[in-house]
Amino acid sequence: MRFLRPYVRRHGAWFMASILCLTLEAAVDLMQPALLARIVDEGVAYLDLRRVLGLGGIMLLLTAAGALAATARNVISSRVSQRFGKELRADMYRRIQSMPLASLDRFDRASLVTRITNDVTQVQNFVNGLMRIFVKAPLVCVGALIMAASLNLYLASVLAAVVPVVLLLLALNMKYGFPLFQRVQRAMDRVNGAMREYLAGVRVVKAFNRFSYETEKFDRANAELQQATTRALRTMALFNPAVMLTVNLGLVAVLWIGGWGVRTGRVQVGETMAFLSYMTQILFSLMMIFMVFAMFVRARTSALRIGEVFAAGDGAEMLAGVTGPTVAPEPAGPAVAAGPAGGTAAKSEAGTQAAAGGRIDFERVTFRYPSDEGNDGLPALREVTFTCLPGETVGIIGPTGSGKSTLVSLLLRLYDVTSGAVKVDGTDVRSMDPRILRASIACVTQDASLFTGTIADNIRMGKEDATMEEIAEAARLAQARDFIEAFPEKYETRLGQRGVNLSGGQKQRIALARALVRRPRILVLDDAMSALDAVTESRVREALKSLGQGVTRILIAQKIATVMDADKIIVLDHGEVAGIGAHEVLLRSCPLYREICETQLGKEALSHV
Repeated sequence: MRFLRPYVRRHGAWFMASILCLTLEAAVDLMQPALLARIVDEGVAYLDLRRVLGLGGIMLLLTAAGALAATARNVISSRVSQRFGKELRADMYRRIQSMPLASLDRFDRASLVTRITNDVTQVQNFVNGLMRIFVKAPLVCVGALIMAASLNLYLASVLAAVVPVVLLLLALNMKYGFPLFQRVQRAMDRVNGAMREYLAGVRVVKAFNRFSYETEKFDRANAELQQATTRALRTMALFNPAVMLTVNLGLVAVLWIGGWGVRTGRVQVGETMAFLSYMTQILFSLMMIFMVFAMFVRARTSALRIGEVFAAGDGAEMLAGVTGPTVAPEPAGPAVAAGPAGGTAAKSEAGTQAAAGGRIDFERVTFRYPSDEGNDGLPALREVTFTCLPGETVGIIGPTGSGKSTLVSLLLRLYDVTSGAVKVDGTDVRSMDPRILRASIACVTQDASLFTGTIADNIRMGKEDATMEEIAEAARLAQARDFIEAFPEKYETRLGQRGVNLSGGQKQRIALARALVRRPRILVLDDAMSALDAVTESRVREALKSLGQGVTRILIAQKIATVMDADKIIVLDHGEVAGIGAHEVLLRSCPLYREICETQLGKEALSHV
C-alpha cells in the first residue's frame, strides 16, 4: 500500500481533525448512559427535581456539543474523501499514460477501466466511512465496555461471554470474505471486457448478425458476476445475524441478571438501565465494526489492484513473474535531448525539436516481446541492421508478421531492444528523453485513432500552438482539405468517438495531417495509406516529396506501389532483413521482393515498371 503514503501526508491533518471530532462525539455518547443512571438513582429515586433538572441540563449541553462535532466531522470527511478520490483517479490515469507498453500489455484494458473507476470508488468510500463512523465504532465499543465494567462488575460478567464470540465471528469474516470479493472484482473485469469488446466491434457484430452470440457471451460474464457477488454477500450475511443474535442474547442475560440483582440489592435500577444502554451501544458498535470489516475486505482487494498499477508504472515489480525488455516511465522533469555525439542539450519543453539531422541506425537489433519471454518461439526481430540517412525516403515491406510495425515501436522507444541498439543521429534512443525523441518523430499508423472533438482539435494534437494556416496547409498536403471544407462547419466539424462519422480514408488523411503539422525531422507512415484509393495515394506521395530534404521519410506498406519509388527499400521476412536496395536492385537480387512484385503487379506489368 505504498501508493497511499503521499495522500496520507497530504490529507493527514484534516483526517486527524475528523478523528478528533469523532472522539469528542464518542465521548459524549458514552457519558449519556452514566448521567441517565445518576438521574434515576440520585434524582428520581429520591424525588429530587433539582437534581433531575441539573443532570438533565448537562445531558442537553453534551448532546449539543456532540451534534456540533458530528456536523464538523461530516463536512471534513466528505471534503477529504472526495478530494482523495479525485487525486487518486487523476494520479492513476497519469501513471497509466506514462506506463511503458511492456508493463501496460500485462493488464487487460477492461481491468484498467475497472481499477480506475470501481476500485478507486471502493477505496474512496472506505476512507469516507473511516472518517465518518468506522473509527467511532471501536471507540464507542471499547469505551462502553470500560464504562459498563466500571459501572457494575456483577453485570459485566455477561460481557466476558459475549465479546470473545463476536471477535471470533469477525476473524472468520476476514478469513473467508477477502478471497470471495477478489473473485467479484475479477468477474466485474470480465463484464467490462465483454461490453468494451462489443462496443469496439459493434459494426462487425451488426454486419454479421452476431447479436445472439454477443448476448450469450455477455450473459455468461454477467452470470459469473452475479454468482460471485451472491456467494460473497451470502457468506457475509451469515455473520451479520450471528453477531446480532449473540449480542441480543447478552441483552436478555443483562435483563435477567439485572432483575435478580435489583431484587437482592446488588444492582440499582439506574445501573441496570445504564448497562442496557451500554449493551445497546456495544451492539450497534459491533454491527458497525462488522460492516467496517466487510467494507475493508472489498477496499483491501481494490487497493491491492490499484497498487499493482502503480507498482508496474514504477517498474518496482514485474507482474505475474514476467521479465523482459521494458522502458522506464517518462521523466517528469525538464526534457533533455541527446546530441549527435552522445552529449546532452537542455530543452525547455517536450515539443521542442531534437537535434538537427534525421539519421536512423538499427545496429544488430534483436527484439522479443515481453509476453514471449521464456517461450521457444522466434523473436520478433533478429540481427536487423540498416541505416536511414537524413532526407532519405525509405520503404519497408514484407509479409504479414515480418516485424515491420515492431521497428516503429523500437524507434519510438515504446519498447527497448533485447540486444543491439537503435540510434537517432548517432545517439542510442535508450539514453534520450522519450519526450524529446518523440517530438522529432511523427508517426501515422493504419489504425488512425481520432478523438472526440473538432477536426482542428485532432490535427492540432500534432502541434498544440498550430495556427489555422498551418492546419490548413497540413490538410492540403494530406489531401484532406477538399472533404474538410465540404463540411458546413469545415475545420470546426465535430467528430464522434474514434472519428465514427468519417470514412476510413478520411480518418487516415486527418491522422496524416496531424503528423505533418508538426513538421518532424522523421516521418513514419506505418501502412497509413491502406484505405486510400490509388489516385489519392499518388497525390499524397507527391505531397510528401515537397517536404524537402530535411525530413527522413519511412514508408511501411503492404502495397509495392507505395514503396517502389523510395530511395531505399528494406525487405523483411520473419524478423530478418531479406534485402536492402532500390527497386531495380531488389528485383534482381531479392527473390522475396520479386515474388511480392509479381503477385501484386503481374509478371507482364512488372517488365514495364
